[in-house]
Amino acid sequence: MTDISSSDPAGADARAYRRAMGAFATGVCVVTVEGPSGPVGMTVNSVTSVSLEPRLLLWCLDDSAERAVAFLQGRPFAVHVLGADEAGWADRFSKGDCRLAADEIGRSETGAPVLGGVLARFDCVLHEQIPMGDHQILVGRVDHFEAREGAGLTFFRGRYGRIQEGVE
Repeated sequence: MTDISSSDPAGADARAYRRAMGAFATGVCVVTVEGPSGPVGMTVNSVTSVSLEPRLLLWCLDDSAERAVAFLQGRPFAVHVLGADEAGWADRFSKGDCRLAADEIGRSETGAPVLGGVLARFDCVLHEQIPMGDHQILVGRVDHFEAREGAGLTFFRGRYGRIQEGVE
């Protein structure tokens, strides 16, 4: 195993740290919110369940993200867990084209813009915002959720993959 202890957080050590974190396979999600100029989405892999009672989840937002302001307004948001066949959504909202057209979305009970056909969706209202390093931890109270059967989209070492239900 390579020792990648950090002494240069902005340079080579940051890239090595990012590569090391890439060894942790994650699910892929798109978070949507009504921004100042209309609905926007952002691809994230930092989603985790926090509590069952009350139902809380969290995700992390980079302070320097161009869409950060849309998510920091305290508006309801929706977290979409992507299925294995939805890498296109992940690519689209990872950078660049982050706006959603009216014909691409529905609305949740909270008013958040929502994508159709995803593996699971959690409609949230902001419960707490916690500054942490160069990110904000956004904790959402889940007001509604739904899920369907199917394979999930994963991200591992910079590439998409899939995980089937019942994999041993």
